[in-house]
Amino acid sequence: FLELMPWSAEFEKATFQRPDFTSLEVLAFGSSGVPAGINIPNYDDIRQNEGFKNVSLGNVLQASYGAGDKPVTFILERDQALFKAFKGPAFEVQVGIHELLGHGSGRLYHKNSKDSVAFLESKVKCPWDASKVLDGPFYDEGTTWDSTFGKIASPYEECRAECSGIYLCLEKDVLQVFGHSDVVKGQVHDIIYINWLLMVRAGLMGLEFFTPETKTWRQAHMNARYVILRVLLEAAQGLVKLELINNDTDVLVHLERDLIPTVGKKAIGDFLEKLQVYKSMGDFENASQMFASYSEVPEDMLKLRAIVMARKEPRKLLVQPHMSMTENGCQITEYAESPEGMIESFVARFPAVDEELWGLYEADLDAMKDQ
Repeated sequence: FLELMPWSAEFEKATFQRPDFTSLEVLAFGSSGVPAGINIPNYDDIRQNEGFKNVSLGNVLQASYGAGDKPVTFILERDQALFKAFKGPAFEVQVGIHELLGHGSGRLYHKNSKDSVAFLESKVKCPWDASKVLDGPFYDEGTTWDSTFGKIASPYEECRAECSGIYLCLEKDVLQVFGHSDVVKGQVHDIIYINWLLMVRAGLMGLEFFTPETKTWRQAHMNARYVILRVLLEAAQGLVKLELINNDTDVLVHLERDLIPTVGKKAIGDFLEKLQVYKSMGDFENASQMFASYSEVPEDMLKLRAIVMARKEPRKLLVQPHMSMTENGCQITEYAESPEGMIESFVARFPAVDEELWGLYEADLDAMKDQ
């Protein structure tokens, strides 16, 4: 599947380290925010040379993306039923590609390494400017993706993985891996349409996490999805339209289904290729300029942000059970689906004094003293 990515072989790992992939049904997750999927470790040098692991939390996907009775905000009436029916399966496809092939793909070049020397000797031309031969700047010796790209490393990488998801979901063979074998050549499968619609809506809703006063983004994934929305709007040709309604108090997302495999694929493919080339080359200057330009929130988007904030719904709370050991063995305690139940579950999970943690501290106390 990596051969289907929009970049050439020079920007992909010489040997793909086959990841460990597991889908789990979790009883509980010790955090206030429960992810739908995890890719570890977050170190590209280890991913490239050693390998990585992916985990999909199946019941978290089901709980977070189950269909409700209320209309979905910003979605057209004609798309409501389809959106509710397929948002769960579509997001499962997106998470799988995002974690497995998005975060798991791509090659990094370091200065004076055997790979970078061979790259320079090959005189690889810039994919979008054939008059230019790529010659770095490459990563300094001893540096990493995170240390080189700094504050933009996380949103930039999430954007690359999200783009990989909507790009590769267009492929019949990829969808079949996820059990969708009813793909008809020349037609946009419902999974594809809803996955792209999910991304466009997520980009719009991501404006909640932009702070106008400081012009900064507070959440990497939301920044990434907003950038993708800007890319798709820039593609024009009627692919994506944000329609203001009800005296500019609401907005509806229009996504032209038939243009996804043509206009949409080209727009995301071209952008994804640039994301990867800049990352492979360690080209922070050009990467940051490009990403910052798409991250900007102009006046028309600030107006949409006001609508998003006005239509904001309460955050979904996942009330988790608590496991404890008793005389009769392991016991699972469940809590009411309410704010009170959430608080009770956290009190049980994180008591004022955790006896087990305190015991570990006391056992290691001597080792922590100055010798």
